[in-house]
This record gives sequence, structure tokens and C-alpha cells, in this order.
Amino acid sequence: MEATEIIRCRGHPLVLGTHPTTFEVTREDHLTENGNCIIGIGADRGCAGLSQEFRNVLVHDDAVLLTRLECGGIAAEVRSCGSSQMMLNHPADMVWRRSTFVCGRTIGIRSDAVALTLPRELVKNLALGKEMIVTLTATRPG
Repeated sequence: MEATEIIRCRGHPLVLGTHPTTFEVTREDHLTENGNCIIGIGADRGCAGLSQEFRNVLVHDDAVLLTRLECGGIAAEVRSCGSSQMMLNHPADMVWRRSTFVCGRTIGIRSDAVALTLPRELVKNLALGKEMIVTLTATRPG
């Protein structure tokens, strides 16, 4: 089983990309220096806007989420896991976590990358306010 979503967002001059355990994309259109996990703002949807088909694949303990972040010609791929505990109901935010904590904002757990480990060239492009394309591909066996 597989489902894909494409999210469009943009960077902001205050994108720092220094959070050690998460990264986030949000529909909000502002950012403060405290939001060091936020790498994209103005997203065209949050968790609550994901298709039912995508949700049906991701909300299982054996689901894998591959996230491709592309901005200004620089791309990064992040591998995360889904969970049967995911609610995917936050209207604005999507958060990828290194931990297994799940809330309505969580789209990926046990992520192999976080804001701090993303390519610095990607973060620089985001700090210039460039557009980012986030491609989400959820898969699970059988």
C-alpha cells in the first residue's frame, strides 16, 4: 500500500533549523526566533488537511513515511515511521519527531533527521524565504 501527498510552503528569514529533536512545517505565516524547529511556513495544509487515503496508510505501526524536502535546488530525504496512535488532526501543523511521542500535530516518529541535521544549504535557502516542496510518501507492507 502506498499514498503520496505534496505540500507547498516557504521559508522565512527567521528559519534557524537548530532544534535537536524535531522539525515542523506549518500553515501559520509568521515565525519567531523561538520557533527553531519550524522550517516551513504558509503551508497549503496541516495534518488535518491530509487525504483519507494517505491517513489510511500512515496510521499503522508498520507504516514508513519517506519525506522529501526540496528548496532552491537542494533536497533532503527523511525516513520516519507511522503509528496507530496518530490522530493527524491539527489544522495548521505537521511535526516530525526523533522520539515516539504522538499528538495531533505528529506526522512522523523515529525520524532519522531533525531540524539540526538537515543540510545547511537547504536551511539557508529557507532563510531566504524560498518555496519548499514537501513530498510525503507513506507505505506499508501488503
